[in-house]
Amino acid sequence: MKKILGFALFIAFVQTISGQVNFSRKDSLQGGLRPERTCYDVLRYDLNIQINPKEKSITGYNDISFKTVETTAVIQVDLFENMQVDSIIYQNKKLNYKREFNAVFINFSAPVLKDVSAKTIRFYYSGKPTIARHAPWDGGFVFKQDSNGKDWVGVAVQGTGASLWYPVKDSQTDEPDYGATIKVAVPNGLMNVSNGRFMGSVDLKNGYTRWDWEVKNPINTYDITVNVGDYVLLHENYKGLDLDYYVLRENEAKAKIHFEEVKPMMDCFQSKFGPYPFANDSYKLVETSYLGMEHQSAVAYGNKYLKGYLGSDLSGTGVGLSFDFIIIHETGHEWFGNSITSKDIADMWIHEGFTQYSEIVYVECQQGYEKAMTYANGLKKNVKNDRPIIGNYGVNSEGSGDMYPKGALLLNTLRHVISDDEKWWKLLFDYAATFKHQIIDTPTVIAFFNKESDMNLTPIFNHYLLKTTIPKLELKTVKGKLAAKWTNVNDDFTMPVDLIYNNKSIRIQATSSWNTTKVKVKNIIDVTPKTNLFFIEFERL
Repeated sequence: MKKILGFALFIAFVQTISGQVNFSRKDSLQGGLRPERTCYDVLRYDLNIQINPKEKSITGYNDISFKTVETTAVIQVDLFENMQVDSIIYQNKKLNYKREFNAVFINFSAPVLKDVSAKTIRFYYSGKPTIARHAPWDGGFVFKQDSNGKDWVGVAVQGTGASLWYPVKDSQTDEPDYGATIKVAVPNGLMNVSNGRFMGSVDLKNGYTRWDWEVKNPINTYDITVNVGDYVLLHENYKGLDLDYYVLRENEAKAKIHFEEVKPMMDCFQSKFGPYPFANDSYKLVETSYLGMEHQSAVAYGNKYLKGYLGSDLSGTGVGLSFDFIIIHETGHEWFGNSITSKDIADMWIHEGFTQYSEIVYVECQQGYEKAMTYANGLKKNVKNDRPIIGNYGVNSEGSGDMYPKGALLLNTLRHVISDDEKWWKLLFDYAATFKHQIIDTPTVIAFFNKESDMNLTPIFNHYLLKTTIPKLELKTVKGKLAAKWTNVNDDFTMPVDLIYNNKSIRIQATSSWNTTKVKVKNIIDVTPKTNLFFIEFERL
C-alpha cells in the first residue's frame, strides 16, 4: 500500500456542491472504505491465467499476498458478479465466502491477527469478462482480429474497475507494495505483453504458450493489463532508459519512424517532471485496437500512427496536429496518475488535469511559449462547465470530464498567478518528486502548491474544482482610479490579474468586493487583460 496522505474534512462540502445523487449499496461496496478493506494491506499480486480468444474467456488464479494491519476474520476482495469464484485457498484449506454484487467477503476459519508478516490467499476464478462496447471509455475486454485474421485482444478498465477481469482489492487506496507478476497463457502463435519486464515464455504443450512479466514497482490495479496479438518488438536504449515498442507485425516499418517522437518527449518530461518513474520496469508502447490507456510501463497505443487525436486537433488551433496526442498524453500519465495516484476516483483531476497540462508543457519544450499558450487557449472550447470536476467520494464516482481541459487550464492559470517561471517549474518538478509512487488527495495537492508558491491558492483551486461558473473580472473607474472585483465567485475568492494600460503591464489583486487600486486611468476602455491566459471572463463597466 502506497502511503496515503491527509484526506481533509471538506468531503461533505464537496458532495453538497456536486449535487445530491442517490448512490446504491453496490456503489459504496466498490468505492468505499470499510473494515473488510482497510484491515489488510496488499503486498503483491501474482496473476496466472489463460485467455481463450475464441470463447472470450479467462481461467486461472491470483495469489494475493498481504499483511494484516488490523486483526480480522473477514476481508473483501472484488470480482465482478458475472465471473465465477471457483475456490479460495489459504494455508492449503478452502475458505468460505459470501458474494454481494461485485464484492467477495472471504471468511477465515479463525481471526487473522494484526501482523506484518506476509500471508497469501490463492483465488481461483473463471468466466467470460465484460466486453467493452467502446473502449477505453467504457470498461471491458476487446476481442478483435488484425488485418491478417489473427486474434488481437486487449483490456481497459479505468473507472469501471480491475475486478471486471481478475480478483483484486479494487480500490485506488491500495497498490501492491512489491509489484506483481502477470503470467498469461495464449494460443500458440500469439504473444501476450503485460506490464514490467519480460521474464520469458513457456510452451505448455497444450496449444498454449505462457508469457511471464514482472512489475517491480507499486501499480494501480486498473493499470495491470494484457495485450494479446501477433506482435514484434522494437527495442533501443535511449540515454540509459529502455524503450520497447510492441507493434503488429504489419506495422513494424511504420512504427520505427513514428515512435521517434518518444525521445524528445522523454527529454522534455524528464527535464520538467523528473526522471521516468518506472525505469526499472522499462518504458513500453503496445499497439492496441482501442485508442489508448495509461497502463503503467505498458502504455496502450491505438492512434493509428497519426498526429493529433486520430488525425484531429482537440485545440482547434492547428498546434495539436504537431504531435501524436496518445503518445504524449498517455505517457504523461506515467508521472501523473501512475506514479502520483488519487486516493479516490472523485479526485481523478489529479490524473487528468495534470496530464492534459503535460501536453502544453511538451508543446512549449518543442515549439516555445507562444505556441504552448495558443494550444492551451484552444482547449477552452472543450470545457462544458456541466458539473464540478470533483466527484462524490466513496462511491466510485468521477467528476465532470472537464477534469481534462479545465484541470489543465487551472494549472496554466496558476502558473501565471505565481508569475515566476523559475518557481513554477521547480514547483512542478518537486511535486512529481515529493509524491512519487504515492497516493494523495486534493487537499494534499493544494497544501503543497500553497507552501511552495508561498501564496494562498486555495480559493482559486476551490473555485475551478468545485464550481461551474467562470470568474468574471469587472473593471471601472472611481475618481480616476482603477477599481476591480471578481463576480461569479465565493466571498473568499481572490486572484491577481495582469492588465495592460498605456502599453504598460499592471498587476492588480482583485477580490469578490470592489477594490480601488492606486492605478490612475483616464479611460477604462484602454484597460485590457495582458493576455488571454487566465480562464476568466472580462467586462468593463
